[in-house]
Amino acid sequence: FASYYGDHMVLQKEPAGAVVWGHGQPGAVVTVALLGTGGLVVMKKTAQVKGPSGTWTIVLDPMDEGGPYTLTAEQGLENVTLQDIYFGDVWLCSGQSNMAMTVLQVANASQELAAAARYPYVRVFAVAPARSDTELEDLERIDLPWSIPTAAENLGHGNFTYFSAVCWLLGRSLYEALGYPVGLVEAAWGGTPIEAWSSRRALQTCGLPEDTGRVKSPLCFAPPLSPALSSSTSAHQHQSGPQTPSVLWNAMIHPLLNMTLRGIAWYQGEPANAFLHTDWYNCTFPALIADWRQAFHTGSAGQTEPVLPFGFVQLSTYHRQSPDDSFARLRWHQTADLGVVPNTRMPGTFMAVAMDLGDERSPYGSIHPRDKQNVAHRLLLGARAVAYGDKDLVFQGPYPTRAVLEVTRGLLNITYSQELVCRQRDMRSFEVCCFSQVSPCQWLPTPVVAVGSRMVTLALGGCRTLVLGLRYAWAEWPCEYQSCPLYNPQGLPAPPFL
Repeated sequence: FASYYGDHMVLQKEPAGAVVWGHGQPGAVVTVALLGTGGLVVMKKTAQVKGPSGTWTIVLDPMDEGGPYTLTAEQGLENVTLQDIYFGDVWLCSGQSNMAMTVLQVANASQELAAAARYPYVRVFAVAPARSDTELEDLERIDLPWSIPTAAENLGHGNFTYFSAVCWLLGRSLYEALGYPVGLVEAAWGGTPIEAWSSRRALQTCGLPEDTGRVKSPLCFAPPLSPALSSSTSAHQHQSGPQTPSVLWNAMIHPLLNMTLRGIAWYQGEPANAFLHTDWYNCTFPALIADWRQAFHTGSAGQTEPVLPFGFVQLSTYHRQSPDDSFARLRWHQTADLGVVPNTRMPGTFMAVAMDLGDERSPYGSIHPRDKQNVAHRLLLGARAVAYGDKDLVFQGPYPTRAVLEVTRGLLNITYSQELVCRQRDMRSFEVCCFSQVSPCQWLPTPVVAVGSRMVTLALGGCRTLVLGLRYAWAEWPCEYQSCPLYNPQGLPAPPFL
C-alpha cells in the first residue's frame, strides 16, 4: 500500500467509494480484499500494476459507516495486511502555524488532552513537513501514522508538530454531531504562504510564474477599490525554502490526491500573505480551492465530489493599534472581496470569523491565539450547514444588505441580514470614506447613534461632503476578546466589510 494507508485508518464511507492504491511489480496483478468480522470476505477486487510508475489503484464499493475491517493486498506470494479499518468521513486540514498548533498549546489543554480517550473512533494522521520541486506520487515522510487518539503520544506531541488542535477539535465535534467515525489528515507548515500550497496551474491562473515568487500581472482579480486598498505590498518580493511556490503542493498535497475526501479545513494567511502578495489573495485563494477540488476529484477517479466542501478561518489579530491595514485587506480578500461565503466566486465554502479571538498574552506570540475551541465551533457550524446540508442552522454572523443615506439628518442607516446583538458601541468600528479636495478618500470614524433589531444608524457629522464608501472592523486588531460591536443571538460576530 502507499505510505498514507495503515492500521487504524478511516476510509471514506458511502455514497463515495474509497480509493486504495499502492506499489508493485509492473504488469503484476494485485488482489485487494476487505474482510469483516471472523474473516468474512466483504469484497475482493483486482488491479494490474501500471508501468513505468509501478502503481496500482482500486476503487472499493461504497461502504456504510462502521467497522472494524481488515484490508489485504496480495501480489503473487507477497501480501500486506492492514487491521482495525473503519469507514466514515475523511477531512483534510491544511495551512500554516495556526493549523499546526497542537492540542498541547491551546486554552484548557490539559482538559482537552484528557478527553481524547473518549473519542477512539476519531482517527488522526499527520503528514511530515516536506518540500519538493516536482510533484511527488507518494509521501516521503510521515510524522504520525494513522492512530487512535491519545493525550501525550499524538495529540500533544509538542509545539507546532502534531496533532493540529483546530483539526482535532473540528473532527471531534463532527463525530459528536454525526455519530460515526471521522478520519483527520493534517498537512500543515508554519510560516508558509498560499503560493507554496498552490499548483503551477493555480498560480498561472493568477499571473504568477511557475518558478519564482515574482508577480507578473494580476490577471484574474477585479481591480481593487483604491481608497481601501492603500499601502499595497510590493509585487516583486521573492520566496525561498518552504515559501517557494508549489513546493508544498508538490510534496504534501499531490501525494494525497488519490484519497476520497469529505471536506477540507484551511487556516492560513497570517502573517505569510498579510505581508506578501496580499492583494493577489482574492485570486490565489479561490484559485487554490478550485484547483484542489479538481485535482482531488480527478485523483480519486471521481469519488471525491467536484465541489468539495472547503472551510477556512478568517484572520484573527496580530498587533494592537497597528496603522497597517494588510490584515484587514487580507480578511476581505479571503472572501474574494464579497464579504461572506459561500458566494458566486467561492461556492461550497464556509468561514469561521476569528477577529474577536485575539490573544495578546499568548506564550506563542499574539499571532497564535490559544482559543481554538471557538474557531473549531464556528467551523463546525459551517461544515454542518454547507457540507451536511443542515438548512436550519445559523452558521454566519449578520451582514449588511443595504445602506440608506438620510442627507438632511446626516445619518446612514445600515440594514443587516439577521437580528443584531450589540455588545459594544465602539466609536471607531464604522468608518466612512469622505470625498475631499486633498485626496479622493478620507476615512473617518463614524459614531453609532442607534442599534435596532436589524439596523445600525450612524451619524455622519464628520463627513460633510460626498460619502464614497463604508467599512466595518477595518483594522489589524478591530475588537477585544469576544467583544466586537455586533453579533447575532447565536453569538457569531458580524464579519468585516468594505
